[in-house]
Amino acid sequence: MRTRPVGDHALLVELDDGAQVRALHTELLRRRAAGALPAVREIVPAARTVLLDGLAETRRLAAELPGWDLAELPERAADPVVVPVRYDGPDLAEVAALWGVSPEAAVRIHSAAEFTVAFCGFAPGFGYLTGLGARYEVPRRATPRTAVPAGAVALAGPYTGVYPRSSPGGWQLIGSTDAVLWDTAREPAALLSPGTPVRFTAAGR
Repeated sequence: MRTRPVGDHALLVELDDGAQVRALHTELLRRRAAGALPAVREIVPAARTVLLDGLAETRRLAAELPGWDLAELPERAADPVVVPVRYDGPDLAEVAALWGVSPEAAVRIHSAAEFTVAFCGFAPGFGYLTGLGARYEVPRRATPRTAVPAGAVALAGPYTGVYPRSSPGGWQLIGSTDAVLWDTAREPAALLSPGTPVRFTAAGR
């Protein structure tokens, strides 16, 4: 674990992998809820970092963090967010070939996995979900699409994501969903947030 000051009121914590990020993010939220964390405006996890913004006491926290025990995580929430998917993506056959299975088997693999939102970014409501394991990592497309439709379920590297709105993108598209990822009339606006467990189900099953 390495800490770096960012301006006068923020601290960037660098970690070795996503599991450590999830453990630290969980512990930070637990301590904040218990009133055992210095006042902080935002806690923002990423792939290998956690940013604490709006801190009044950066030096104190930077000194304390390396001594925290992050070995054990709480159990996953009992009720994951369920996202129905039409596995009709234009890249499903290519992904299946990369995995060495049929498209039907690829659907079974993806819909059987237990995902967790590792962090959010790229666009409001876009979560980077882990859970497939290293064997099923796939590369981004060599040529990104100029427009990926809202609701597209996609894979890139170790992550699964759902596009909350139409935008350019280079991920492999394996399906689509009608789930609304971002809605400013909803509280919270984002369907997915860091730490949320997620299950994808084949629509109609």
